Amino acid sequence: MQLRDVMTTEVKLTDPAMKLKDAAALMREGDFGLLPVGENDRLVGTITDRDITVRAVAEGKDPGATTVREAMSEGIRYCFEDQTVEEAADLMSQAQIRRLPVLNRDKRLIGIVALADLATNVEAAEPAGKALSGVSED
Repeated sequence: MQLRDVMTTEVKLTDPAMKLKDAAALMREGDFGLLPVGENDRLVGTITDRDITVRAVAEGKDPGATTVREAMSEGIRYCFEDQTVEEAADLMSQAQIRRLPVLNRDKRLIGIVALADLATNVEAAEPAGKALSGVSED
């Protein structure tokens, strides 16, 4: 089974100049924990609810003044839409992450795959279990 079969497709790039407060509001409204960050139609990073908490709030930074760029993760991990759920699960396990941006072969963002997407799909349940085991390691 390929990622295009299980990924969430309603996804947009977030501006790195956006304030963390606004990014957090988007996460709350959309009920998701990761925003892909883009510049000039290219993925340049991601920001998670944890990034906002650990890299900004815990450091005393003002979420109304601090930008996404200041707290985002660089060195992006991603998969392609035609890769298998097993490949995505392996990457999630190795990197100990729960969500991955999904790109087409032109390297344009077209979706997000989360561990939950894998876990709720019967055909992807076994790879999801392996990924969860890897993500949960100390």
